[in-house]
Amino acid sequence: MSSPAQSDGATLTADAAPGETLLKVTGLQKHFPIRKGLLKRQVGAVRAVDGLDFEVRSGETLGVVGESGCGKSTMGRLITRLLEPTAGTIEFGGKDITHLGVGGMRPLRRDVQMIFQDPYSSLNPRHTIGTIVGAPFRLQGVTPEGGIKKEVQRLLSVVGLNPEHYNRYPHEFSGGQRQRIGIARALALNPKLVVADEPVSALDVSIQAQVVNLLDDLQQELGLTYVIIAHDLSVVRHVSDRIAVMYLGKIVELADRDKLYRSPMHPYTKALLSAVPIPDPSRKSAKSERILLKGDVPSPISPPSGCRFHTRCWKATEICKTTEPPLLELRPGQQVACHHPENFEDQAPQDTVLLTAAKEAAELVADEVLAESAETSAAVAKAVAAESAGSDSGEPADSAAAGSSGSDAADSAAAGSSGSDAADSAAAGSSGSDAADSAAAGSSGSDAADSAAAGSSGSDAADSAAAGSSGSDAADSAAAGSSDSDTADSSGSDSDSEPSEETVTSDGADENPKASDK
Repeated sequence: MSSPAQSDGATLTADAAPGETLLKVTGLQKHFPIRKGLLKRQVGAVRAVDGLDFEVRSGETLGVVGESGCGKSTMGRLITRLLEPTAGTIEFGGKDITHLGVGGMRPLRRDVQMIFQDPYSSLNPRHTIGTIVGAPFRLQGVTPEGGIKKEVQRLLSVVGLNPEHYNRYPHEFSGGQRQRIGIARALALNPKLVVADEPVSALDVSIQAQVVNLLDDLQQELGLTYVIIAHDLSVVRHVSDRIAVMYLGKIVELADRDKLYRSPMHPYTKALLSAVPIPDPSRKSAKSERILLKGDVPSPISPPSGCRFHTRCWKATEICKTTEPPLLELRPGQQVACHHPENFEDQAPQDTVLLTAAKEAAELVADEVLAESAETSAAVAKAVAAESAGSDSGEPADSAAAGSSGSDAADSAAAGSSGSDAADSAAAGSSGSDAADSAAAGSSGSDAADSAAAGSSGSDAADSAAAGSSGSDAADSAAAGSSDSDTADSSGSDSDSEPSEETVTSDGADENPKASDK
C-alpha cells in the first residue's frame, strides 16, 4: 500500500508502542455561542465541553458514559477534529493537532477515524457501498494492492458482509448491516485510533452483540485503539479497559473498569451503576437499591457553581457549592472529582452541614445507601444520626396498641384503651372523656359523640346506638331498653320528647359544657 502525499508540512505520526500514550487531551473546551438580535450579537454560550483532561494509551479501549447532553459526542468530534476547540490542547502521537487546518489534518485522517452514531444518516443514499467504503482510498490518494474494488470486498468480508454487496445501495441493508458498512469505511486505511460514537445504540440486542464482538476481534487482529461512547453500561463494561464518566461537560471519574464497577467513588457514578439491571434469578426477591436522582440535568448554558452535581447530590455541603473539585487520583488507577467521595475517606471533613438540596435528594435514596455514604461523609453521618434520634424520641400517632393509655391520641383503635380526648376511638371497652365517634363496646366516658358502644355509659354521648346504654343527653339513641334523661327519639323508653337529628340541650352533664346547645 503506497503512502499518501504529505501536505502543509504535516507528517504521519510514528507508531506508538502498546501502553504508550497515543492521545492526550488537556483542558479541552467547546462553547457554542448563542446569538440574538438583528446584529446577531452573542448573549451566551452552551458549554458543551468545559475542561477535559485524559489520556488514551495505545491498544486500549476507553469507554465514555454519561447522561444525554453531557458532551460525549461533542468530545468525540473534537478529538477527531471535526469541530474546532474553543480552548485546550489535543496531542496525537506527540503532535499538537489542536488547530491544524484541513490540509494539515488530511494526512492524519489515515490514523484517526470515526464511527458515527446513526447508521442511516451517515451513509450517502445516492452512493453504492463500493463507492462509500472506497472513498477514503481516493481522498488519500492511496492505491491498495490489487485495486480498490478488491480491497473493499475484503473489508466487507472482514465485517461479516457478503462481498457481492459491492454494488448495492444503503437502503437495501438493515440497521446492523449499515453499521457494519460504517465500520468497514472507518477501518479502510488501517487507523490507529477509532472513535465510536454509540456504535450499537440504534441496533437491536442480537445485532449489538455481533457488532461489539466484531470490534473486539478487529482490535485484537489490527491492534486498534478505541474511544467508545455509549449509554449502555453493560456494553461499556464488556469492551472497555478504562471508563470515563462525564457529567455536564466534565469528567467526574476516570478509572479502570473493574475498580469502577466494584468500588465507584463519585456519587454520580454510583447512581448510574445502580440503574444497571442484574440478570440473576437468585436476586429476584432482593430489595432494589436503585438511586433516583432529584430533578433533571442543569442547563449547560448556566451550569451550577462549584461541583456541577451538587444540585442533585445527597452528600453536597457548602464547599461543593462554592469550590469546584479537581480531578485527583485518590487510588492507583482511579481518579475522581469529589469533595466527599464514596468508598474513600472524606476530603472535606470540616463540612458537616448538608445543603437543602442534598436533604431533598436524600429522600429518594435508600436507607442502605445512606448508611454506606455516612461511613465516608461526616455531613451525611450527622444527618442520619439526627434523623434516627428524632424518630426514637417522637410520640407515635394513630396508635393501634391494645390497652394503650394517653391523652389526645387521635384515631385510636386500641382495644381497652384509656385516655382523654381520643377522637374516633374504636376501642373495645375504652374509657376516656371527649372520645368522639367512639364505637367501643362497654366504653365509659363523657362527651363521647356518636358512640355505638353496646352498654356504654356516659354523659353527652351523641347519636348513641348502643344496646342498653345509659347516659344523659344522648341524642338519637336507638338502644333497646336504654335508660336516659332528655333523650330525643329514643326507642324503648317512655319519654315523649320530640325526635331530633342533632344533639339536644343537655340538662344533666355539668362536667362538659361544650356538649350543651350543640
